[in-house]
Amino acid sequence: MILELADIRITPGQQTAFNEAIERGLLTVVGQAKGFRGYKVNHSIESPDRYALMIFWDTLEDHTVGFRQGPLFAQWRAIVGPFFAQPPLVEHFNLIGKSGA
Repeated sequence: MILELADIRITPGQQTAFNEAIERGLLTVVGQAKGFRGYKVNHSIESPDRYALMIFWDTLEDHTVGFRQGPLFAQWRAIVGPFFAQPPLVEHFNLIGKSGA
């Protein structure tokens, strides 16, 4: 399983609208993608315009090829992109350890 970690910075003052948009985009668009296994969204306490989006994929290619190069990506960006203060920083990680929590 691959973890996609996106560090998202939004336009100040848009938290309420972005919270709704990101949930809607994840549930209605990203959730349709091949290899999608789930997500977590965390909102920064110290930096209210910052979010950490974690999406779990079966393979790196499910995200980088299947999703990013397919029609769902444009739909996703149409929902969340207008809130971005800058392009998100996105990296991928392999799981090497896990607790029961």
